[in-house]
Amino acid sequence: MILLDLFIGFLRVGCFAFGGAYGAIPLIRDVVLSYGWLTDEALTYMIAVAESTPGPIMVNLATYVGSSQAGIFGAILATTAVVLPSFIIILLVMAVLKNLLKNKYVQAILRGLKPCVIGIVLATGVYMIAKNALPIMPGATFNVKSFGLTIVLLGLMFGSKKLIGKKISPIMLIVISAILGAIVYAI
Repeated sequence: MILLDLFIGFLRVGCFAFGGAYGAIPLIRDVVLSYGWLTDEALTYMIAVAESTPGPIMVNLATYVGSSQAGIFGAILATTAVVLPSFIIILLVMAVLKNLLKNKYVQAILRGLKPCVIGIVLATGVYMIAKNALPIMPGATFNVKSFGLTIVLLGLMFGSKKLIGKKISPIMLIVISAILGAIVYAI
């Protein structure tokens, strides 16, 4: 009976949770508390843990609750139930998109959107640099540490091909920036 409850409870979460993980928390709370799987306090702690671990909060919570209630099989069942609706929707969307992507008008729209996305990402980066490293925005003050880190990371990003013979991967750049940030801001 617990396995059926886990499946139905987390299937409801997967079907009706819109607006991302934070929008799903009230629904998860309702399901978990109504079945008595966690107390309100334990759920609060688990949300914090689920938020700090890799993966979506809904999946992490479903896995934890399933595991705590019915072991490994409960974890697998609850996790499957919470992702099943999204999985089916994506399969349906992909079936439709597969044919649409062959359409020359859809291809033209996607080619037109690409520079837009690049512009948005670039504008966000420039804004963050201007706000945090350079005093060119109203209310911003010059931050030596942010400016120095920005220069070092830009140098690594654009100079890595000359230094090591290949471009540095975005993942490695994130790791380096995390390490440098920890060193610079811990001092």
